[in-house]
Amino acid sequence: MIDFKEKIAEEINKVLELSKDEVKSFLEIPKDKKMGDYALPCFKLAKQMKKSPVIIADEIKEKIEMPNEYISKIENVNGFLNIFINNYVLIKDLLDEMDQQKENYGSSKLGNGKNIVIDYSSPNIAKQFHIGHLRTTIIGRALYNMYKFLGYNTISINHLGDWGTQFGKLIEGYKRFGNEYDLSEKPIDKLTEIYVRINELCKEDESVLEDCRNNFKKLEDGDPYCVEIWQKFKDLSLKEFERVYDILNIKFDYYLGESFYTDKIPEVIEILRKNNKLEESQGAEIVNLEDKNMPPLMVVKSNGSTSYAARDLAAILYRVRTFDFDKCIYVVAYEQNLHFKQVFEVAKYLDLDEKYTNGLIHVPFGMVRLKSGKMSTREGTVIKLEDLLNESISRAKEVIEQKNPELENKEEVAKKVGIGAVIFNDLSNNMIKDEVFDWDIMLNFQGETGPYIQYMYVRTKSILDKENYSMDKNLVDITELEERGMELVKELYMFNDIITQAVEKNEPSIISRYLIEIAKLYSSFYNDNKIIVEDEKVKNTRLCLTYMVGNVLKIGAGLLGMEMPDRM
Repeated sequence: MIDFKEKIAEEINKVLELSKDEVKSFLEIPKDKKMGDYALPCFKLAKQMKKSPVIIADEIKEKIEMPNEYISKIENVNGFLNIFINNYVLIKDLLDEMDQQKENYGSSKLGNGKNIVIDYSSPNIAKQFHIGHLRTTIIGRALYNMYKFLGYNTISINHLGDWGTQFGKLIEGYKRFGNEYDLSEKPIDKLTEIYVRINELCKEDESVLEDCRNNFKKLEDGDPYCVEIWQKFKDLSLKEFERVYDILNIKFDYYLGESFYTDKIPEVIEILRKNNKLEESQGAEIVNLEDKNMPPLMVVKSNGSTSYAARDLAAILYRVRTFDFDKCIYVVAYEQNLHFKQVFEVAKYLDLDEKYTNGLIHVPFGMVRLKSGKMSTREGTVIKLEDLLNESISRAKEVIEQKNPELENKEEVAKKVGIGAVIFNDLSNNMIKDEVFDWDIMLNFQGETGPYIQYMYVRTKSILDKENYSMDKNLVDITELEERGMELVKELYMFNDIITQAVEKNEPSIISRYLIEIAKLYSSFYNDNKIIVEDEKVKNTRLCLTYMVGNVLKIGAGLLGMEMPDRM
């Protein structure tokens, strides 16, 4: 598609002694559409050019030749150069792209030849898959879809929490209480109870905690009994997790948990020793990061077992060699900010090319909290993700029963609406913010929500189906688009730019907010303009606009992980 920002920068570049990229960086999109499609705030140039912004704007305006293929009008308003693009060129380009790409509209080959690894979800084996895992799972899947849509070779990894001291605790709990539980039914619930009980015991008796630590050391050393129990916990857990992933329609390219890297840790330790980066500290082995203003990173514990950080370092080494990544993205809550800063810093000591260490990216997000405070598996205060999703589907079905009891495939529609509500709620705001879990907010089917986006899509589809419409760009007459319709066209034109911004910032909410804007604009257009009219030119133009809106809503929602129902 035509990059109008690029074209405008080229025109301004002809009359200013500035690079095209510098001009592009100065260009802004005015909030008030009456002030143009783009604006150059000339006060940014005043010091450099030693002239007032008003004079600079006048000089640029006078020197740009008009009429211009890409620019229809330029205005100087108080030192702002307001630029209006050529609507005829824009809509012709939009129609051509939409006609050629259809369900791939907005995609690109930006990432061709580049490998992106995305590490997300990563629930802990033998623990509840609770709503605390919701955000990493949904954000990670959205990022995966977004990168893939822009042509990147994208690899999804579920870095399961299947190793560590907690398994020493669970093994100890199973030794002491296992005969009281039947793991053939609701195994994770039972294992959670065991985990809570052993934690309580650890608080009361330090020797029990020591037994737990020793269990994990035995597990690392390959003790048959510990390995057998651990494998049993893992198999039971994966079966439970898959049920939740099926509800969310999520697949992973690889399940590579922490345990996968245990035999790769000795090489990490060897490289760090060779580079004189490991130091002894109270029986443990650490990497001193004092010169980076960070606490030391523990690699080997005092009892000889390895740390969580050691496994992360081994994973980096493996991913470099296996996937040759340009970016390796970790979608993990902001509580782990320090951990990743430390790990990424220590990764520089593993004799890796800077390409790889520079490509390590932590995408942090806010926590999901209960009204009563933070959730804790140890305390038993969690809400299972599967319960949340099923409750959302159930409530969606209730709304359907009230509003459209004759609807076909109510179960299928309720699932799409219920899951869509949860996904959109999570991705509709900047992800760094904490999210306080509240049923009423999560399942609000009014306002700027997932169901609203779905409803607007269903409305477009209903109109198109009634007319048996298929897109014909040759029947569109731009003169029949009034102001609100043209505003909608310009927003649709921005779709690829929106996806690119979202990928650059690793922020899916940029797409969510865009979809809300498209839905609102179309709602206003629909309310002000009858679509099916006698005038064929008007009808075909408005039908085409309706088709393009529905197409973008469906594609955008799909990138977020939402499915669109055909009826609601």
